[in-house]
Amino acid sequence: MNIPFSPPDVGQDEIDEVIDTLKSGWITTGPKTKEFEKQIANLCNTEKAVCLNSATAALELTLRILGIGEGDEVITSAYTYTASASPIAHIGAKIVLVDVKKDSLEMDYEQLSNAITEKTKAIIPVDIAGIICDYDKIYKIVEEKKSLFKPNNDIQKLYGRILVVADSAHGIGAKKENKMSGEYADFTTFSFHAVKNLTTAEGGAAVWKSRNGLDNEYIYKQYQLLSLHGQTKDALNKNKLGAWEYDIVAPLYKCNMTDIMAGIGLAQMKRYPKLLERRQQIIEKYNNAFKDLPVKLLNHKDNNHTSSGHLYLVRVNGIDEEKRNEIIIKMAEQGIACNVHYKPLPMLTAYKNLGFDIKNYPNAYDFYKNEITLPLYSKLKDEEVDYIIENFKKIVSEI
Repeated sequence: MNIPFSPPDVGQDEIDEVIDTLKSGWITTGPKTKEFEKQIANLCNTEKAVCLNSATAALELTLRILGIGEGDEVITSAYTYTASASPIAHIGAKIVLVDVKKDSLEMDYEQLSNAITEKTKAIIPVDIAGIICDYDKIYKIVEEKKSLFKPNNDIQKLYGRILVVADSAHGIGAKKENKMSGEYADFTTFSFHAVKNLTTAEGGAAVWKSRNGLDNEYIYKQYQLLSLHGQTKDALNKNKLGAWEYDIVAPLYKCNMTDIMAGIGLAQMKRYPKLLERRQQIIEKYNNAFKDLPVKLLNHKDNNHTSSGHLYLVRVNGIDEEKRNEIIIKMAEQGIACNVHYKPLPMLTAYKNLGFDIKNYPNAYDFYKNEITLPLYSKLKDEEVDYIIENFKKIVSEI
């Protein structure tokens, strides 16, 4: 067999939506993008959503709307992809990395608390694999450190504490305690990249919780200005008969979503409940097959929560990087593509150059060194899942 790691699950519905968009004569940000935003907000139980060209842009623009910048500090996890941290650098703030708890993908909350200073303006928790973090603990820490918070502007004064901005790139559709991803953090960002559960080829979105004194329409317009050059009208409104007039309020950025992308998203949204269900079926099959193997698995589902089932991470007990890589190579020889999520940020050149050292993040390294990510996507057939299981069990038992 030849089993890729994570191909997109797109079919005739998505093709039809793209063709419809192309025939409509409107292919950039327009009615389909606005409809997709409404459906995302509905899924997340939020009043508003804004669509952009990536989750990275969504995270950066969120930090900008919150007035965070030079002289400020933003905390995130050492165990994540660079997109959780690079927006902090983009806005000129200082990146503060916190190690994960032992045998966990969540930040060590004691270390998180200790990392907060008077300069801390935001915390970016990461919902890896679509498993929602412990936001109760995060908010408890934020409240305990409230006296340190020094607001720089009106929106920071409105919150009166460190902002919680979730990187839930993996998490659209995840649930915990009857709340959806998007209902926990102050602001939440999602990815619709090609390998994500719900794809628009490229793309992302931001949602936020309503709050007394927070004008949701104003926040939405700030995202629009930031993502469309600071232009006071988007192309759809500007193109109406006689409505050409516009202004540029600041020399801003260009990172809007197109209707071609949103059309794919609308088709995906119709199918999404079944796509999520299929992922959970595969996870259950893996879990049952591996329960007697010397491995550690993530908790994707219990009475308290259901993940989005974005990634299936396996840690093989007692092995190092070399043995881990050997397993991945042996799986590849059988036609099965595996991956690693993630190489901790302090191991990467960009973050080494910023002064980070993996020796200061031992739990992140210990999680990474024996982690293997198996294929998990809705197009996987049962016989392919069985083939993956058979080969993984055999190879692990021989290492």
